[in-house]
Amino acid sequence: MEYEKFLKQNKEEMISALQEVVRINSEEGESFVCQDETVYPFGQGIQNAFEATLDIGRRLGFQVKNVDNYGGHIDFPGTGDKIMAILGHIDVVPAGKGWKYDPYGGEIADGKIYGRGTSDDKGPVISCLYAMKALKDAGYKPSATIRVILGLDEESEWTGMDYYFSKERRPDFGFTPDADFPLINREKGILVFELAKKFGKAKSEGLDLRSVKGGNAPNSVADSCRAVLSSRDSGRYEQVKEKLAEYRDETGYKISCRGLGKSLEITASGISAHGAKPEAGLNAISIMMDFLGRLNFASDDQNDFISFYNQYIGFDLNGRKLGVDFEDEQSGRLIFNVGMTEINTEAGKFTINIRYPVTYEDNQIYEPMEPVLTRYDIGLVKLNSKAPLYIDENDPLITTLLEIYKKHTGDEGAEPLVTGGGTYARATGGIVAYGALFPGDEDVMHQKDEYIEIEKLELMTKIYAEAIYKLSSEDYNG
Repeated sequence: MEYEKFLKQNKEEMISALQEVVRINSEEGESFVCQDETVYPFGQGIQNAFEATLDIGRRLGFQVKNVDNYGGHIDFPGTGDKIMAILGHIDVVPAGKGWKYDPYGGEIADGKIYGRGTSDDKGPVISCLYAMKALKDAGYKPSATIRVILGLDEESEWTGMDYYFSKERRPDFGFTPDADFPLINREKGILVFELAKKFGKAKSEGLDLRSVKGGNAPNSVADSCRAVLSSRDSGRYEQVKEKLAEYRDETGYKISCRGLGKSLEITASGISAHGAKPEAGLNAISIMMDFLGRLNFASDDQNDFISFYNQYIGFDLNGRKLGVDFEDEQSGRLIFNVGMTEINTEAGKFTINIRYPVTYEDNQIYEPMEPVLTRYDIGLVKLNSKAPLYIDENDPLITTLLEIYKKHTGDEGAEPLVTGGGTYARATGGIVAYGALFPGDEDVMHQKDEYIEIEKLELMTKIYAEAIYKLSSEDYNG
């Protein structure tokens, strides 16, 4: 099939299209109701990015559908009755602070396009659309309808995709370009929950912990955490400053303090990373709790809550201290990430994101934690869960996609991978995660100065074009 020349011809247009959608801030916001009573369930920003992506699909000559602003699709109609789907998303995690480049600027520097969503997942979505365009320009007539399904809240609850599939037919097979190459056939289960405690009134005067706030999302390693302390005795601030200097010298962690009116503000800085790969980051919440544990606050309940964290969570990334360090041969160890915290004088909570092995069930994860939580009078509030995914290595979908990857990269030793990440592969049957991060490349998803290399954007588009071609042809027997 002679489509590669069209990939080259459309390269600059593809880059411009990606810049167009990256420049739209599509962090999830509050549900928005227009004057005509139209509802944007995930906020104005996501709606704008969604409509822009549908418009790109129209410009490329494809059919598009908006399913009540909860999701939609872009179709390259086939002659048969099957649907080959590409499941992507255009929402992004919060940008956070500390970027060198504008997170919503789509700037190009050193052969890279910078911006939130360039690698997760706007870049791969645009890549697939232009892979489809190359096939269309080459005169290809698919047997299966090629459908790019757009999710709008993949980074949070997936309510949009659930709603979409309540209204639209499920695909027969396909892939999601939202993880790693070569491909992923095992996805760990995901649990999101809060560990929360109510505080009684402080029994004595002293150093007060007014507030703690850290992290941007459950599925990201917190790169910043801020605490505000107060006391009627300003001498206590000097003691805090001395202990902070000692702690900083002892650990090397980035933590500082400054006066804030009559209060003292402490800021801990970490390194952001995807919650599925917390070892790539440094959790600012853990730094903050470790330091606050060296202080004595007027509230015994707050002291206990901080002590619980340091004794049973701390910097542990596998849940060992809570007794949930499970492991299996198929997918490896459990991954434990603290994504957010919020503490005030009345209550406190930690938002936890766990990725557990594929041979386990969620109740096996919750049960071992109960005795410790009961002892500290801490409640567990379940927020979200996604069951594990496992597709056999000999499935035609796996073997077909793997061979295409090997052909374009020369990586003959490539084998299916396991991930702690949660992709739309588990949203419906017959889908696997296929790219878009290449082995050995820097993983900048959910991190500041996220980017996609233009050279790798071109390579993935070649891979996706052949994958779409093979899976949608009448010869495919998946």
